Amino acid sequence: MTGGAFEIDRRLYPFSSRFMELSDGTAIHYVDEGTGSPTFLFLHGNPTWSFLYRDLIAGLASDHRCIAMDYPGFGLSEPSGGFDFTAASQARSVAEFVERLGLADIVLVMQDWGGPIGFSLAADRPSLIDGVVVGNTWAWPLAGDRRLELFSRIMGGPIGRTAARTFNGVWRFFMLRGFAHRPAADVMAMYAAPFRSGRRIQTSIFPRELIAAVDLERKAERGLRAVQNRPALLLWGSRDFGFRDAERKRFEGALPDHRTVLLDAGHFWPEDQPDVAVRSIRQWLADRAAAPEPSPVPDDVEP
Repeated sequence: MTGGAFEIDRRLYPFSSRFMELSDGTAIHYVDEGTGSPTFLFLHGNPTWSFLYRDLIAGLASDHRCIAMDYPGFGLSEPSGGFDFTAASQARSVAEFVERLGLADIVLVMQDWGGPIGFSLAADRPSLIDGVVVGNTWAWPLAGDRRLELFSRIMGGPIGRTAARTFNGVWRFFMLRGFAHRPAADVMAMYAAPFRSGRRIQTSIFPRELIAAVDLERKAERGLRAVQNRPALLLWGSRDFGFRDAERKRFEGALPDHRTVLLDAGHFWPEDQPDVAVRSIRQWLADRAAAPEPSPVPDDVEP
């Protein structure tokens, strides 16, 4: 058991909780709100859960289907016995979840580990992806980045594992550094709720995986290439301690059909500036709908 069972504050997270049992016995907690195309699939990072996206879901569900899951060991998702919490295992859980729901016409919304996990899905099933919303994440191997390698060794090594077990130290670090605007106490209580007791080691495994998950990161890079011509919206927190201008510019170069909106936000931009994010997504969709269709390529012309 993760110790993740807790009471959700429905004033803050007013959605119906749903559960899906995966083939390995993992119980995935998720919300599925609204109807309409495209379908938004919200993928969170470490050490948060679908609660991170609550305001974006509330702002978009009147016109669109909005789905947000908790990764195994996060939020209310209960992993099967022996689940190893590696990024590859988390990505497989997401892929099975998407397949079981029969999702298509997806706009991926990705933050932190949501990027490698989401773009790895795109590598396998690019036809499912209608567009991407990318914020403070990555989709390529990080080995060689000295700053992130150091962070990975500390937070994902013995220091991080011990801190996670003894005083929830990895979560505390992210919550101290991750916001440009400190959330209210009741909001912070919901971020803390999955990790108040029980297993917390998963919060230190993700940092280790920044460097260790090379195969998944290479797959994510292939996924980024596979959807490079899809419409993209970059919602980028300009005050992030982790992913900064270099990562944003790399995405801008990889996604030609992009729009960038810089946010007065930290790592957890959906919490810091949800209203700006919702307005930006709605405007992006409206402009896409109003744009003329590209001219078809004649059959006798090489693409």
